Amino acid sequence: MTRSDATDRLLDRFRTELRDLAPVAVWAHGSLGGDDYQEGRSDLDLIAVLDGPITARTVWRVGRLHARLRTEPLVAKLHCSYLTPGTAADLEHRHLTWAHQRLLRRPVTPVTRRELHTTGLVLSGERPEHLLPPVTDGELAAFVVRDQRDFWRREVDRASNWTQDIWVDMGLITYARALVTLKDGRLISKREALDLLPGLGAPVEVVADIRSRRYPEPGAPVQEWAARRGRLARDYLGPAIDRLVAAYT
Repeated sequence: MTRSDATDRLLDRFRTELRDLAPVAVWAHGSLGGDDYQEGRSDLDLIAVLDGPITARTVWRVGRLHARLRTEPLVAKLHCSYLTPGTAADLEHRHLTWAHQRLLRRPVTPVTRRELHTTGLVLSGERPEHLLPPVTDGELAAFVVRDQRDFWRREVDRASNWTQDIWVDMGLITYARALVTLKDGRLISKREALDLLPGLGAPVEVVADIRSRRYPEPGAPVQEWAARRGRLARDYLGPAIDRLVAAYT
């Protein structure tokens, strides 16, 4: 984990700004909760449980809160979904969420819920198990297969995005994590996924490229090969996802 005062300062500032909304709990999940956080690269994935309904005024206040944080160096990486005790258990509920520097509504996925129960970091208030029911293995597996089949497999056929780092990185990493979850029922970190990918037949030069950007070493070469890298990633992921979906559907 690489983390400096900038991360802690942003988290402290966020919790201070949040006090007026009377949070029941604030949790971190993803890389920060799972001890694979890379400052400046990893997202700060948060959940805030508010004591009360999400009204139009709440939405305005949440937007103002995030606007006040805009001068913090890492603020573009901060994402937060806002739950209430009355909506937290609903897998389909679309919660108010700040992500990619805007407000939207989306569910808290079974993967996130399992992360909160297994590696979630309590920043304040109640623990996740006191407010979130556990996710069953069946619910987790069904979501993972659906995500690979309905989102990632479709995106593999859209070549235009795959010159971008984020698509190559998340496409391969998410596939490896999905396979382990379906085989063993475990959630693994991005670092573990990268360690596994060569053994799963992924193109080793693409895996090395992802690793060099996520875990850079001094003097690591930068290669300008985005088009070829995207083609290699897509050529691998298409058949790999098809096999995964066939095996677990």
